[in-house]
Amino acid sequence: MEKEQNQTEVKNATDEKEKNTEAESSVNDEKDIQEESKEKTQEEKILELEDKLARTFAEMENQRRRFEKEKEDAYEYGGFAFAKEALNLIDNLERSKQILSNDESLKNSEALKKTLEHFDIINKDLISVFSKNNIKPIESLNKKFDPNLHQAMMEIEDNQKEPGTIIQEIQKGFTIKDRLLRPALVGVAKKTEDVAQKDEKNKDNLENK
Repeated sequence: MEKEQNQTEVKNATDEKEKNTEAESSVNDEKDIQEESKEKTQEEKILELEDKLARTFAEMENQRRRFEKEKEDAYEYGGFAFAKEALNLIDNLERSKQILSNDESLKNSEALKKTLEHFDIINKDLISVFSKNNIKPIESLNKKFDPNLHQAMMEIEDNQKEPGTIIQEIQKGFTIKDRLLRPALVGVAKKTEDVAQKDEKNKDNLENK
């Protein structure tokens, strides 16, 4: 009887030990899961921080570029407006030269000759200053009409030139840094009516053949 009781006690103790072992194992497993979960959360936080930093740096770079662009545009616009106003100097100089040249009382005089020479010197100096600041005159005479650079003010009958060829420059045009500052006002060649009609007739005859 005593022997059976001892065996029961030993069995109960063994069972209790196994239960305790299982409980400890379960607690340890839970701890491992919690630690693993905590590590993942930290990694995620680091990734989030890195993503936020990258976005912040990207936004800062975009803002810097926008600022540089705005600053450049403001500078160029200021220069553009000033250059456009400065062209009036050349226009007024050219008008004065024309008025003096057409003055009958001054024609063929030494005074007129010297004055026009001075005008030419001033004009060359102005063009030189403009050129140093990337303001350049548009070549127009004997060039093909380009709507991006020229503004046609009239058509002039001329059978010696190809239609659309610029044969008169009324006002000089200018560009600034490859942008149009002011179009050249020009007169372009066109064929006389009889020649134009002949050409049209010849064209119709060729098409009907």
